[in-house]
Amino acid sequence: MKITVLKESREGERRVAISPAVVQALIKDGHALQIEKDAGLGSSFTNEAFEKAGATMLEGDALYQADLFVMVNPPNSGQVEKMPSGSALMSFIYSAQNPELMAALQARKMAVFAMEEVPRISRAQSMDALSSQANLAGYKAVILGAEHLSRIFPLMMTAAGTVTPSKVLIFGAGVAGLQAIATAKRLGAVVEVSDVRPETKEQVESLGGKYIEVKAENAVNVEGGYAKDVSAEFLQKQKEAVEKSLFQADLVITTALVRGGKAPVLITEEQVAKMKFGAVIVDMAVEQGGNCGISEAGKVVEKNGVKIIGALNLPSTLATNASELYAKNIQNLFQHLCGENGFKWELDEEITKGCLISGGAVNASAQA
Repeated sequence: MKITVLKESREGERRVAISPAVVQALIKDGHALQIEKDAGLGSSFTNEAFEKAGATMLEGDALYQADLFVMVNPPNSGQVEKMPSGSALMSFIYSAQNPELMAALQARKMAVFAMEEVPRISRAQSMDALSSQANLAGYKAVILGAEHLSRIFPLMMTAAGTVTPSKVLIFGAGVAGLQAIATAKRLGAVVEVSDVRPETKEQVESLGGKYIEVKAENAVNVEGGYAKDVSAEFLQKQKEAVEKSLFQADLVITTALVRGGKAPVLITEEQVAKMKFGAVIVDMAVEQGGNCGISEAGKVVEKNGVKIIGALNLPSTLATNASELYAKNIQNLFQHLCGENGFKWELDEEITKGCLISGGAVNASAQA
């Protein structure tokens, strides 16, 4: 197949969908790779590195002569207009938030593989781009919080006196939250964790965190590793359970998301007013509305001496590693979906069925 890797159109995005190492592997499998010129510079991958791996560097309309287009973020309308009818796209799509994009892709009869829809099952772990990117984001959230704190994380005993360790509170023990726990513990902080899913307690404690337990039966509906529905009663109990830790915390990291919906507000403006002067909140859910009631996307807001960081696209700030991991996710998914003569179109197979959100039936019948 002829595969084109397009330059990301999202403002400030530094990642690229394919690394030179994955280019080399795909070419070895018999595919042709063409990369938009300078697409990898933000990830520290030069044009020369891609050419050495065997890719062709192109600009302009020549890029759009391809069977498959690969990106990190959803393409813009100008990119979609140039994609040939019946070709395929593999990227994050977020179709519910991008109905106009989906309509444009469907109008071009394109097969669309959404990276966020890869099922979270054991045999698809190597294809799970949400997890690979969230892992890096959890690490960076702690580093970002440390940068804004006016104190250090670890216990330090000096001739001038003892410095007590920082207290870190983490909302959410998903992939990002677990990595945040591990990173904060490595830096020497005392870490407490709240999550609506009781099954995360063991994972939290295995990393050295203290799990704040909330007793309630059938209060949370979990789907695909996400909390889908959380009762108001449970959220109130959780709020009461974590307030003591919240008001004593030096750094708070929030990661709680609801699949397909707005992120729950876990920290209100009234609670922020009672936090320690000089505390920092890193809101990782700000793109879906935010877990803090006064966070603003892409901004640092200060309220009553508390800094609230609306953290956007943290994986992009670690672009080299983020691109390397994403590229491996793409490679593994592509190799799973593709046979000797192109896509296999196994529409009942679990991974294919999960991530193929448009165009499969059209292409399958055309190939038959």
